[in-house]
Amino acid sequence: MANILVVDDEMGIRELLSEILGDEGHVVTTAENAQQARELRQAGVPDLVLLDIWMPDTDGVTLLKEWQRDGLLTMPVIMMSGHATIDTAVEATRIGALNFLEKPIALQKLLKAVQQGLSHSREAVRPASYRPAPVAAVANGAGDSLHAPEHVAPAAAYAPAMGGETLHHGTPAATPFGQVADNAANISFDLPLREARDAFERAYFEYHLVRENGSMTRVAERTGLERTHLYRKLKQLGVEPGKLARKNH
Repeated sequence: MANILVVDDEMGIRELLSEILGDEGHVVTTAENAQQARELRQAGVPDLVLLDIWMPDTDGVTLLKEWQRDGLLTMPVIMMSGHATIDTAVEATRIGALNFLEKPIALQKLLKAVQQGLSHSREAVRPASYRPAPVAAVANGAGDSLHAPEHVAPAAAYAPAMGGETLHHGTPAATPFGQVADNAANISFDLPLREARDAFERAYFEYHLVRENGSMTRVAERTGLERTHLYRKLKQLGVEPGKLARKNH
């Protein structure tokens, strides 16, 4: 989970990016103009900034220059625009922007750029003695996704000593995993087929969302679904990824 600042004067863009990145388990703060972004940067250092170039008061390149001049450009910044020229993108990169995304932003490009930005952020703060744990590179079509395969302990690792009633497969009911598994175990066979199938699918996706801490990328990989199909499926079932991710904390 990372703290990401989204700076864009368009409410629709802010809301969309907040929803997508929130579903990935990140904490998203938004600013609708450069002044709000300045205040938020003064209050703390985000792990990553998504910065629109064309804004009414101060454009993103000017704000980037300010941060660079004042020694505040200590986090990776990804520029966004639907109208910028090649020269503008090159200038932003020269000042210190890590990447540039052209609107409308493709979902896979966004997630890949954010992942790269956060990796860059972690590299910047690691001590010299740090030795990263091995990670598996997984190709997912439009972009590569890095994730630690040991991200979540198997359900069997949860011992009954943690408290709570233990289900037949060894997962305590008091844990988020146990609660989800309990939901699946209580599905009535007296339900009509469609309702029973929906109940099972709801429990199935809730389990994987809790297991992957709300990361839609990893859930898509686990379940073998395209992300767009996964979003539609969760919405259809009434499953809210953000709430399930918070349950696991």
